[in-house]
Amino acid sequence: MTKTLTVGFPRHRFLRGLSAAWPICVGYVPIGLALGVLGQKAGLHPLALGCMSVFVFAGSSQFIAVAMMSGGSGISSIIATTFVVNLRHLLMSSALAVHLRSCPRWLLAVFAYGVTDESFAVNYPRFGSDRWGVGEALTVNHSANLVWIASTVVGGYGGQFIPAGALGVDFALPAMFICLLVYQIRTRRHLVTAVLAAALAVGLSLMVPGNIHVVLSAVLAAALGTIGHKIPGAGAKE
Repeated sequence: MTKTLTVGFPRHRFLRGLSAAWPICVGYVPIGLALGVLGQKAGLHPLALGCMSVFVFAGSSQFIAVAMMSGGSGISSIIATTFVVNLRHLLMSSALAVHLRSCPRWLLAVFAYGVTDESFAVNYPRFGSDRWGVGEALTVNHSANLVWIASTVVGGYGGQFIPAGALGVDFALPAMFICLLVYQIRTRRHLVTAVLAAALAVGLSLMVPGNIHVVLSAVLAAALGTIGHKIPGAGAKE
């Protein structure tokens, strides 16, 4: 049975959301700065980077877009590629929708804007608790959003002082995703599903053009993991 979520923003809910959001915010600072530096090297003005963060707010697709701009790709190619990469949000939104059925549409729109890999990883497991509602989740989403926007703009202004490729900024986003993956592996089934997704992604990348292999591997691995969990005795040793 779906629980009813409260929509109010009393102080204790706001502080509870901030206490869960601060690790995301801390992690967003170096990654946002890295994106800003790369964007500046690609010829983007810091304010343009800020607008990108406001209207897109998706670190992986922003990194891809900046890289494609640097490589001289056309607008249509950039839009198509980032659209495919962001299809994973359909999976995350579908999982969160179960806990948001009682919310009005305008609130769903506000909430959906802030859904990212990191906010999903923080909010989804907490929705099973009576101490977590849409107020806390919105605080997580949009406090992280503000930090991300500010970090990309600051990185854009500071990029002129950092040589291209210095300080390992190109690896900032993969490092964050690796950290998120490690924190979400709680059982052997999770580990097997993660390894399967990685193997599928590598295999499909050799056969499927573009970045659609990322979405396909995630969907296939999740489906196989769910099927395996439903087989009698399959989850006995988790």
